[in-house]
Formats: sequence, C-alpha cells, structure tokens
Amino acid sequence: MSVDSFGRLFNSPLEAGIRAVIVLEHLRPERVDLAEMVLLDHVVVHTADVGGPPSLHPDVPGRKGELLVRRRLVESSLELMRRCHLVRQESGPDGIFYRASDEAASYVELLETPYSEHLKACASWIAREVRAQDKDAFKARVREYIGDWSEAFGVGVGTSPA
Repeated sequence: MSVDSFGRLFNSPLEAGIRAVIVLEHLRPERVDLAEMVLLDHVVVHTADVGGPPSLHPDVPGRKGELLVRRRLVESSLELMRRCHLVRQESGPDGIFYRASDEAASYVELLETPYSEHLKACASWIAREVRAQDKDAFKARVREYIGDWSEAFGVGVGTSPA
C-alpha cells in the first residue's frame, strides 16, 4: 500500500466504520444514538484523555475540537457498515439507534493487526466502564474531561439533527 493510498483511508468512512463496529460489538447488547457514537468514536482513539489506557491515536493540540467535525464522518461510517450488515439501525419513537449486528462478532474476531488489537483493547475498556456505571454516568465522566459535547450538535439523546 502506498502512502498516497493510506492517506485516503485515514479518517475515512471505512476506518471510522471499523472503529464503530468494534465499539458496538464490545458494547453489545447496548444501543447508541448518533451523538453517542460520535462521542465514543472520539473516546476510543483518545482513551488516555479520559483516564483510560494509552490512546490509539497521538495526542494532538485541539483534539477536543475533533468532535465538532466528526459527526458527518461517523454518520457515513455507520451507513457504510449498515450496508455491510455489520451494524443494525433501529428506529422508534425515542429516536434512531445503532447496535452491532449478529455478523459483527465474527468480523471483529478476524481483525488481528497490532492497531486492531489496540483498538479492541480500547473498546473493551469503554465497555467495562459503561457497564461499571451506566451509559449516562460514563458520558458525564467524559464531559468532565472534554466538555459538554452534546451542545455542539444541538441534539439530545435519541434524536438526530435536521
């Protein structure tokens, strides 16, 4: 793979989609809305920022601002992984939610590169933290570290912006 090809994969819907599948699989059977998935995508690559294991991606200045630009990427990635049958989208009166499909576990198991193993370890840490408290308590803890992310999207839990 050339450096030029790698550049097209970095922060692409494919890369973010793989992260989403891994996070959702580790959270199984939990479901998350889009705003929560944006937050989780940020946390899984910057776990050390919120008291977790070493981060997957390097610490760069202004990384908290990534949340503001990550929404479209995560939305595209979830749609891509839904089309690949690795993510399920559920709609109801309380909003639109995502969860790992039945096929996700087998896919995640196939990922064996050092980067993938580190990503799985970070996702596993998130899942343990969510289960030790609950999803709302985990989000509150993350907000202590990175600020109130939901205002950036103008949405509440279970809703999608227009």
